[in-house]
Amino acid sequence: MSKQQSGGWRPFLNLIRQTKPPALPLAIALFLSVASTVVGLFVPLFTKDLVNSFSLASLDKGQVAVLTVAFLAQSLAGGLSIYLLNRIGQGVVAGLRDRLWKKLLVLPVSYYDDHQTGETISRMTNDTAVIKGLITDHLTNFFTGAISIVGSVTILLFLDWKMTLLMLTAVPLTILVLKPLGRTMHKISRGMQDETAAFSATLNQVLSEIRLVKASNAEAIEYQNGKRGITNLLSLGIKEGTVHALISPFISLVMMTLLVLILGYGGMRVSSGALTAGDLVAFILYLFQIVIPMSQLSMFVTNLQKTRGATERIITTLEAAEEDLTAGREVTDPHQPITLEHVSFAYKAGEPVLDDVSFTIEPGRVTAIVGPSGSGKTTLFSLIERYYRPTGGTIRLGQDPIDAFSLHSWRSQIGYVSQESPIIAGTIRENICYGMEYEVSEEELRRAARMAYADHFIEEMPDQYDTQVGERGVKLSGGQRQRIAIARALLRNPRILMLDEATSSLDSKSEIEVQKALQNLMKGRTTLVIAHRLSTVMDADHIIFLEKGRITGRGTHEELFTTHAMYREFASQQLRIDQQTAAQIQAGKG
Repeated sequence: MSKQQSGGWRPFLNLIRQTKPPALPLAIALFLSVASTVVGLFVPLFTKDLVNSFSLASLDKGQVAVLTVAFLAQSLAGGLSIYLLNRIGQGVVAGLRDRLWKKLLVLPVSYYDDHQTGETISRMTNDTAVIKGLITDHLTNFFTGAISIVGSVTILLFLDWKMTLLMLTAVPLTILVLKPLGRTMHKISRGMQDETAAFSATLNQVLSEIRLVKASNAEAIEYQNGKRGITNLLSLGIKEGTVHALISPFISLVMMTLLVLILGYGGMRVSSGALTAGDLVAFILYLFQIVIPMSQLSMFVTNLQKTRGATERIITTLEAAEEDLTAGREVTDPHQPITLEHVSFAYKAGEPVLDDVSFTIEPGRVTAIVGPSGSGKTTLFSLIERYYRPTGGTIRLGQDPIDAFSLHSWRSQIGYVSQESPIIAGTIRENICYGMEYEVSEEELRRAARMAYADHFIEEMPDQYDTQVGERGVKLSGGQRQRIAIARALLRNPRILMLDEATSSLDSKSEIEVQKALQNLMKGRTTLVIAHRLSTVMDADHIIFLEKGRITGRGTHEELFTTHAMYREFASQQLRIDQQTAAQIQAGKG
C-alpha cells in the first residue's frame, strides 16, 4: 500500500511542479496561511488566562483590543491566503490544460485510431476538473490543517500530557478505519473516471452522427446505450456517496467521543485541583482545532485518491509518443520524383495492408492508383502524408528519405483533397483559409474560389464568404464541400497533390464542376490520385493497379486494358457507368 500511496503522491506533485506555479504568490499564500493558523493557536491560551482571572474589574481593555486585532488580522490573512491559493490552483490547472491541448495536437494519427474522441475530451475536461477541485477546494485546508494539528498537539502536551495522550489514542483507530476507505475510494474514482470517459465517447459519437441515428430509426437503441452509461455512473456515484457517508459520521463520532472523554476526565482533574477551569476550556478549544482539521484532512486524502486516477490518465496522455513537427531539414526542391522502394505496412502485426510496393511518382505528372476496395490505396496516401511510418521499405523524394525532412516542411508541400472533404464549423472564408500561416488577401481568396469553380455558389449566398457552413459543413452540398476543399488546396499552392476519390460520391453535374476545378489544381503539380472514374484514369500518365496490398499491374490505360484482366473489367464497368450517365444527362436536356 505504501508503494501505491507514494505512487499517488509523487506523480501528482510532479505534474503540478511541471506547470511551474508562481513561486512568490505561493510563498506569500503559504506564509499568510501559516501566520493565520499560528495566531489561532494562541487564542485558546489567551482564553485560558481570561477564564482563570475573569472579572469585570480585571478586564484589560488593551487585552481586548489585542484580541480583536488578532481576530481581524487572522480573518484577513486567512481570506487572502485562500484567494491566492485558489488563484494559483486555477493557474496550475489552466497550465495543465494548456499542456494537454498542445500535446493532443501533436499526437500522431495512430493515437486517435486507438482512442475514442470522447474519451480524449474527458481527459481534457473531467480529469483536469478533478485535479482543480483538489487544488482549489482542499489544498488550503491541508496546509492549515496540518499546521493546526501539529501546533495544537504540541501546546496540549505542555498543558496536560496525560489528557493529550488520552486524546491521541483516537488517531490509530481513525487511520485504521480511513485507510481501507481510501483504497475503496481510489477504486471507485478510477471506475468513475473510466465510465465518464466512455459516456463522453458515446455522447460524442451519437451527437456527431445524429443524422445517421435518425435515418436508421436508432433513437431507442442509442437511448439504451446512453442509459447504460448513466446507470453505471449512478451506481458508482452512490458507492462514492456511501464512502463519504461512512467517513463524515465516523469523524463526528470520534469528535463527540473525545469531547465527552475530555469533559469527563478534565472535569475530574479540575475538581481535584490538578487542572484549572481555564486549562480545561483551552483544552476543549484546542480539541476543536485538531478535530475539525482532521475532518478536512480526511476529505483531502479522499479527494487525493480520486485525483490519483485522473493523474495517471493525464500522465499517460502527456507521455504518449508525439510527432516532432520541426525535426529535420526544409524541403528545398519538391519538383523531384517520389519513389516507393519495397514499402510494406500493417496496422496490426501479422495483418499486412501493403506488401512490397515499389513505384515512382514522376514530377509534374499524374499517377493514378486503381484497385478494388480494401487494396490499400488510402493507406498508401497516409504513408506519403506521414501519418504512419512504413513497417518496411522507404519512401524517397529524389535521393532523400522523406523522414529526413521536417513534418511541417513536408506537409506544407502537399495538398490533400479527400472524398470526405472535411469542413470545420465556421464561415466559408475560414474554411478556405484554414491552416494558412499568413493573412490571406481578399484577392487571393476570390482567385482560389474562382479556380475551384466555387465562386458562383458562394456569391449567391446571402453572406457570401462569411456564410456559416454548420458543423462538418452540413449546410453545404457534397459538391460545394469538395470545391471548398479544392479552393483550400489551391490557396496552399502545394507542389505535390493527392486526390483521394475526390469525385466518387458526387452527382453528374457536381462532378463536372469539380473535375474542371481539379484540372486547374493539377496543372504543373506532381499528382497522385485514387480514382474510380474512368475519365480520371484515362488521362493519367501512369496507372498502378493494387490488389490486396500488392501491385499486380502498371502502365498506361491502353497497356493495362490490353494486359490486365481485372483492370479491363474495372474499366469496362466504368465505361458503361459513364455512358449511362451521359445518356441520362442527354435525356434530361431533351
